[in-house]
Amino acid sequence: MDAVIPAAGRGSRLGELTADRPKGLVGVAGRPLLAHVFETAVDAGADALVVIVGYEAAQIVDRFGDVFEGTPITYVHQRERLGLGHAVLQAEPHVDGTFLLVNGDNVFAGSVEPAVAAVREADAALAVEEVSPEVATTTGVIETDGAGRVTGLVEKPADPSSRLVTTGCYVLPEDVFHACALLRPSAEGEYQLSEAVGLLVRAGYEVETVRLGERVNVNTPEDVEQASELVRGESGTGS
Repeated sequence: MDAVIPAAGRGSRLGELTADRPKGLVGVAGRPLLAHVFETAVDAGADALVVIVGYEAAQIVDRFGDVFEGTPITYVHQRERLGLGHAVLQAEPHVDGTFLLVNGDNVFAGSVEPAVAAVREADAALAVEEVSPEVATTTGVIETDGAGRVTGLVEKPADPSSRLVTTGCYVLPEDVFHACALLRPSAEGEYQLSEAVGLLVRAGYEVETVRLGERVNVNTPEDVEQASELVRGESGTGS
């Protein structure tokens, strides 16, 4: 299975930490953030990494080269950062079949393999977590039936009907590329992956939700510290 890793952003909220480097090279527990993401993907069964790069891309290429722990890497340049749906679409020529997507700024405490396993019984899977109603208004929320299958996705609802949100880990069919190509830009000029997944749901694709362990979405210096603690905690338990 291919793994797509969007890692084109600068990470402006990280301040001085990204003044001279891309977000993916910020240190987390003594290793670049992307090293943890790559490891998560490989441990879940990925046999090829497709990395979407942008800001200071050459630094990422120089740091990791063409292979990570025996797994080949292909780099794709996202020249304009126009949202996750746009980033995913850049990977289309390099992906064959159902693929794993792990955002390049997410550090997971445990394995994301349960999301990969879920597509044995469904067409796609989204790793989810529950957030406060306030947070739900700032992101895409997921509506499900009683069995955990996705029935709809709503981007930044004023009155959330659900508190479930994605965690930056998806297992998606190739058809999501066609859905991404159909997207229209949001008011902010971005193409939202959640809307592409919503198109699949409306077309009859079965999309499963999966709850994973703890994770940190690295956006601020405080998140870097939290992610480092998470990684060290996992190492200490021998997981």
